[in-house]
Amino acid sequence: MNNLPGSKGCPTTRPCRVVFLDADTLSCGLPFPPELLGQLNYQAYGRTAPDEIAGRMREADILITNKARLTAERLQDAPHLKRILVAAAGTDNVDLSAAQALGIRVHNVPDYCTESVAEHTLASLLALRRHLLTHARAATDGRWSTSPFFCWHGPRIREVRGSVLGIVGRGRIGRATAQLAQGLGARVIFAERPGRPAAADELPLAEVLAEADAISLHLPLTPDTRDLMNAQHLSLMKADAVLINTGRGAVVNAQALADALRAGRLAGAAIDVLDVEPPPPDHPLLAQDIPHLLLTPHVAWASEAAQQRLAKALVTLVAEHLQAPA
Repeated sequence: MNNLPGSKGCPTTRPCRVVFLDADTLSCGLPFPPELLGQLNYQAYGRTAPDEIAGRMREADILITNKARLTAERLQDAPHLKRILVAAAGTDNVDLSAAQALGIRVHNVPDYCTESVAEHTLASLLALRRHLLTHARAATDGRWSTSPFFCWHGPRIREVRGSVLGIVGRGRIGRATAQLAQGLGARVIFAERPGRPAAADELPLAEVLAEADAISLHLPLTPDTRDLMNAQHLSLMKADAVLINTGRGAVVNAQALADALRAGRLAGAAIDVLDVEPPPPDHPLLAQDIPHLLLTPHVAWASEAAQQRLAKALVTLVAEHLQAPA
């Protein structure tokens, strides 16, 4: 669990005030043991609207959030705040410089969902290579019933074994995805990450896009990665290749991807994250006429086991704070 330095401890004159701003993002709840819960004044809000954040965090000693945006202005208006626990792997919703200047420790939980996201990526890869969505619809929309054979032949079914998986983003999840794909017999190649020096075995992005049968994105959102998969980079991919994104939504240009799929310039895409979440009804990737698109609502991280790991880690961080000297 990562953190930035800051002050410690809770007041000794009252219970430690712990506020969870968006507790409904974690369906399993926080498993506080009775002896720890007795030392807390714990308030869990299912969700907190932007105009409610300042009021709810003002009296908190420990603030827990998944995606609520904690700006410098909001942090300055929270005089008791000692720690922020981000119930996620990233901290891009927190003004880290302001928190550090105010002596507020910021913790995230970077490794709770590695297995969950890697498995979702592999499930997506298998679904796209085998066109499971198309074949499942054909089984119930009459095409199978009217087939002259025992089966219905649709899009080409391709195996993962022997294919080339290009991974862009070599963090915990990228490496775990590589290991799973290699276990299925795929050859994995890594692309250099934009904005960073390339490792000895990392290839130029354009080369990976041109060679891979599937591209999997595991990137944080930075100025170098925003809109990375735009029309130009998508055009470098093979027409029978597929794209998977379980990283950050804004790494992919949504309109460019929709256009590529409609034009048949890609064989398919599996997208778990969008640039705006929840997406507006007119989001380019919500259109009903986009073929071979497997769109899921940001759930790659959300296996039962991953949520339980995350909840346990948050409870551990609260307990550590209570044990620290004031």
